[in-house]
Amino acid sequence: MKYFFIRSYSKINLFLDVINKDSKKKLHNIQSLVFMLNLHDEIKIKRIYTSKDIIKFSGAFSKYIKKGDNSVLKSFSLLRSEGYIDDSHNYHVEIKKKIPVFSGLGGGSSNSASIIKHFLKTKRIPRRKLEYFSQKLGSDLKLFFQSSQLYQKDLTNFKNLKKKHAFYFVIIFPFLKCSTKEIYSKVDSYSKSKKTINYNLYSKKKIIRILKKKKNSLEEIVIKKFPIIEKILSELKKINNCEFSRLTGSGSACFGLFLTKKSAELGLKKIKKKFPKYWCVISKTI
Repeated sequence: MKYFFIRSYSKINLFLDVINKDSKKKLHNIQSLVFMLNLHDEIKIKRIYTSKDIIKFSGAFSKYIKKGDNSVLKSFSLLRSEGYIDDSHNYHVEIKKKIPVFSGLGGGSSNSASIIKHFLKTKRIPRRKLEYFSQKLGSDLKLFFQSSQLYQKDLTNFKNLKKKHAFYFVIIFPFLKCSTKEIYSKVDSYSKSKKTINYNLYSKKKIIRILKKKKNSLEEIVIKKFPIIEKILSELKKINNCEFSRLTGSGSACFGLFLTKKSAELGLKKIKKKFPKYWCVISKTI
């Protein structure tokens, strides 16, 4: 039986406003502009004739994965309970982790979405089914069933961008464990819900001007827990041609946005000198 090869892409939040908390779902409603990046995990799946699945993690960040409790195991369990995988069918799965764990880049949710798409044999699934999967696997799962560039209006509503914009990012991961649940539990104030912006109407330069006025509502919480984040963001912003710097998601990865590959490459060299012990990489929108 041959392997199926899947690229499981990361995401980045260009801004993030926490606008309220859904009393029924007990989740925070956010507004965000989310782009997928070419930074990706590599997944291999094939059918095997054994009594159970074999799931292996490798790569730079594999040691941070809980072998008995992770998004891949949960995805297989859910797919079986919903009848998408026959109980008698088992699989050999290898995941090469290139996306940092606990970084806010969505690696776990992306892995789940990629596996679900593989077994459902579609990139789109009914909204009710997607909501159910997201309840079980995390609200970020829904992002990976949208376009590669999208505006998130709230927990359930998304607006895909018709025109794809090329942005480059210098990403720094300081190896700090940011628990999404912990960071959101410390939110004690909310941003005012903004009027929906139709990003499809704007050029790249106009979008950048809008984004410079935005922020990540979770940044102050993360900085309070890990003060080094403030220094990282400051050093990124100082780099020539860096449009702005920000935390992605609930962290701890930080990024600087650049309009050209050359300026991002120069930025990467400078930031590596400042933070030689941290993981640094350039990534591009897809």
